[in-house]
Amino acid sequence: MADVAPFDLEITDRLLSTTRSVRKRLDLERPVPREVVLDCLRIAQQAPTGSNSQGWRFVVVTDPSLRSGLADLYREASAEYFAGARAGTGQLDRVRDSAIYLRENLERVPVHVIPCILGRADGLPSSVAAGFYGSILPSAWSLILALRSRGLGSAWTTLHLGREKEAAALLGIPDEVTQVALLPVAYTLGTDFKPAKRPPVEQIVHFDRWSQ
Repeated sequence: MADVAPFDLEITDRLLSTTRSVRKRLDLERPVPREVVLDCLRIAQQAPTGSNSQGWRFVVVTDPSLRSGLADLYREASAEYFAGARAGTGQLDRVRDSAIYLRENLERVPVHVIPCILGRADGLPSSVAAGFYGSILPSAWSLILALRSRGLGSAWTTLHLGREKEAAALLGIPDEVTQVALLPVAYTLGTDFKPAKRPPVEQIVHFDRWSQ
């Protein structure tokens, strides 16, 4: 029947609305099998890309010495950011504390995944750069969703990109390849994540024209 949803909406909506940025609840002791990561990356490969270019690449880092090197670069690159981060209230404090926790423990996260895309966006017009990054971001988000569905978590981090060249040298990433994030990956301590508090959707949607 045409009006029957092709997926179980309750399960699908729960996956989409409870996939959180996970930092403090990453299990730093439990190993992550390589095949589980590959299964999730197979799902990520199905994401759309600009002109079907399929230029995504993923560097999966499990070697402890390389994870330690990435963590050092992350801390170096993020030092100024965290020095200027001020305490807030409520949710802002929780996010800040969570980010600091990850910064201090990044090398202990069993898997680091660096989504990359072939080419460079340096100097490109914004319209072209949008398509460039739009060819990797859907795939990376599909990866995070696939991880969540299997009991793993992650968080979208970009602070290491302040040392992108050093990270490329550490991991042997060619100069003509762009890193777009660093995803810490681990099983989660519990799976009882909930939807975040958000404003009513009517406050952020404009139909036809931007309205006040």
